Amino acid sequence: MAVDPLAAAQAVNVLDAGSLLAAFGALGVAAVLFAETGLLVGFFLPGDSLLFTAGLLCAGSSHRPAHLSLPQVLAAAVVGALAGAQAGYWIGRRGGRALLARGRAKRLREGAARAEELLDRYGHAKAIVLARFVPVVRTVLNPLAGALGVPARVFTVWQIVGGLVWTVGLVLAGYGLGSSVPNVDRYLLPIVALVVIVSLTPLAMEVWRSRARSRERRAAEEGTS
Repeated sequence: MAVDPLAAAQAVNVLDAGSLLAAFGALGVAAVLFAETGLLVGFFLPGDSLLFTAGLLCAGSSHRPAHLSLPQVLAAAVVGALAGAQAGYWIGRRGGRALLARGRAKRLREGAARAEELLDRYGHAKAIVLARFVPVVRTVLNPLAGALGVPARVFTVWQIVGGLVWTVGLVLAGYGLGSSVPNVDRYLLPIVALVVIVSLTPLAMEVWRSRARSRERRAAEEGTS
């Protein structure tokens, strides 16, 4: 049965992976990943849970949308994630750091700080790959890399590596679980919640370490004053 795009758009909840997949199928995967990794307005979108849920639902679940298949999801995920990251990089090259400075969202500003720390601590290649697995950071690192003048060839090579590992890995992890556990779709909500918690753990750890370093610096400054 054909999906009515207008009706789907009116009914969909963009924060709910299952709702997005039911409404738009693989096309929704590509659009969400492009927005999350390429457009600064997409930092709130559920990239990790969307990829895992899509793989889970492709495993022959009774709740699998008719317009969702594993090859389509894999292709859409890769295209959306790689094209989004490249678009974000060129937006950063054009707009510069002022583009990030104008962001009003607190999470966006914190994500930019974490992204810059990753680049400083690990270097371009490792930071670009690691950022794929950290919500919000994967949204802002791409334009930040462009604004900071990371060479285009270096960025392109490593964002492709990170994008492939992230998208294919999460989709196949969901597919593997759905294929090996009977009726796993009954536990979809708690599984997705667990994926979200796990995906947010690196960001929480980075925030905690950043605050710990700030406290240490203040203590050192007070000790020398």
